[in-house]
Amino acid sequence: MFLCSLPAEGSETTERSFKVLDPRWPHSLQQRCGFKKASRKPEGKKVEEELGPAHTESPEGAVQRRAPPPHWEQQASPSPPRAFGRLVRPFLFTVGFTGCSFGAAAVWQYESLKSRVQSYFDEVRADWLEKVRPQKRGDLRKEVNHWWNSLSEGQRTVTGIIAVNAVVFLCWRVPSLQRSMVKYFTSNPASKTLCSPMLLSTFSHFSFFHMAANMYVLWSFSTSAVSMLGREQFMAVYLSAGVVSSFVSYLSKMATGRFGPSLGASGAIMTVLAAVCTKMPEAKLAIIFLPMFTFTAANALKAIVAMDTAGMVLGWKFFDHAAHLGGALFGIWYVLFGHELIWKNREPFVKLWHDLRTRGRGGGGGAGGGAV
Repeated sequence: MFLCSLPAEGSETTERSFKVLDPRWPHSLQQRCGFKKASRKPEGKKVEEELGPAHTESPEGAVQRRAPPPHWEQQASPSPPRAFGRLVRPFLFTVGFTGCSFGAAAVWQYESLKSRVQSYFDEVRADWLEKVRPQKRGDLRKEVNHWWNSLSEGQRTVTGIIAVNAVVFLCWRVPSLQRSMVKYFTSNPASKTLCSPMLLSTFSHFSFFHMAANMYVLWSFSTSAVSMLGREQFMAVYLSAGVVSSFVSYLSKMATGRFGPSLGASGAIMTVLAAVCTKMPEAKLAIIFLPMFTFTAANALKAIVAMDTAGMVLGWKFFDHAAHLGGALFGIWYVLFGHELIWKNREPFVKLWHDLRTRGRGGGGGAGGGAV
């Protein structure tokens, strides 16, 4: 359940290091050092333009990763200026996307409630037909439906999220997609593409272990989270949390000058974990590999926040601690204040949607075509 940053050249966290020939070195010095100047491939130039200039003040300020990266070792240029004005668009995107997420969730819930009665009668008819129709042995569809119905609502909700993460993970394995994956599925405030990666990077994992750990934690907390928030509100919180945690990561990188790409669902998952732990502080939790040690959810949340705060202040490089901390704080804030401030005040928006929906039906049905 970690949002990892992708490590940079010279990092000790991986056995594969990449030597970059600094273009600022004079040619004579390069020859004396035994370096042979290699021709620059156009593909590398495109990757460098997409990622933007990388921070190269010192090895400590470079980017980190959990697994060898796909061909972004070409970037080596002076560090970009800490222009906080570049964060205006990401900030507006964060606010706008969060508002749209909760608005769409409210409409989704409204439509779900309207169709619930019809769905009930459809299920009754389907059950009756199932009893009348002779049973088929080994019916794969029936087995799949039985498995699906055995899942909790929360597990069914996050199944789609896990599937998207798996597809994106497979896309990282396709060499022809590497440049697009770096551009759109890693978040980096030094990149030319700033807004869309804030969301897409939350579905992106380059390491299988990274993805498996994140998805396991999401699956474990899905039942409690969806029972607490409901399916529609949960999806709004999860998607908004991914963007909010990415923006906090942008702020931290811009303030410290440690630029570099990050990816992973940990920021959004930290919001889910923090929300559940805040709402149910006495719940018992355990570590995956140490199930014999249990602790309360409140203590676990305190330990996680303290660790990520220390990691951000001390400049630990293995994970994007700013994104972790931003996600955890967003989850705590939403349970304590955001639910009352946002979700419980959705009625005016839902009424507006109802009026627009009704007006549309009335317009298509003539003078007497008004519907309730």
